[in-house]
Amino acid sequence: MEETNDQQLLAAFLAGDVAAFGQLVDRHQVSCLKLAAFLLGGRAEVEDTVQEVFLKLMQKPPTLPEGLDPEASFAILSAWLHRVTRNACMDVLRSESRRNRREKEVASAEATPGGQNAIDAEDTRSAVERSLQRLPEDQREVLFLRLLADRSYREIAEITGKKAGTVGWLISTGLRTLSEDLEPLLGIASTRASGGSAHPSLQAILRTL
Repeated sequence: MEETNDQQLLAAFLAGDVAAFGQLVDRHQVSCLKLAAFLLGGRAEVEDTVQEVFLKLMQKPPTLPEGLDPEASFAILSAWLHRVTRNACMDVLRSESRRNRREKEVASAEATPGGQNAIDAEDTRSAVERSLQRLPEDQREVLFLRLLADRSYREIAEITGKKAGTVGWLISTGLRTLSEDLEPLLGIASTRASGGSAHPSLQAILRTL
């Protein structure tokens, strides 16, 4: 008997076959859990994050072409799920970073009276975040993985499916653009971003976003 491909299972689920969705989960859940665990490390949110990914599949599934063989159909849906998983993990890491930043700000405010320094630091973070959001998505992703998730070039290449050389170029280009954009604010030379390493002040701020 010919194997039911992912497109057929997805179509069956949309037609009301709940068991078909369960088969999709069985086929793809392990790889999504491995990716989430790789990105999130020992954080407790791994399973919850993957559950959210399959909830998104249930609510807004991608359109898979008809007539594909099982392997091709599996590959297309797997790529979609991995992309959604990556984005969900980025959201978890970003939320954690912002929560840690707020906790530090509260602790600092309790320890010392407010002042211009605290206001200036917040303004600087806001400026860096705006500049980061203006970068192309592929540059934002690799910078986030490198600077916030602390992943190696090889790990980033595995996560994104890009070649290590491409990852290095994206990181270097993104840092150079950020440094040029923020040079008047941070007083750093944009050339220091060449080679894929951030200026210490820029890197420190990026880690708080």
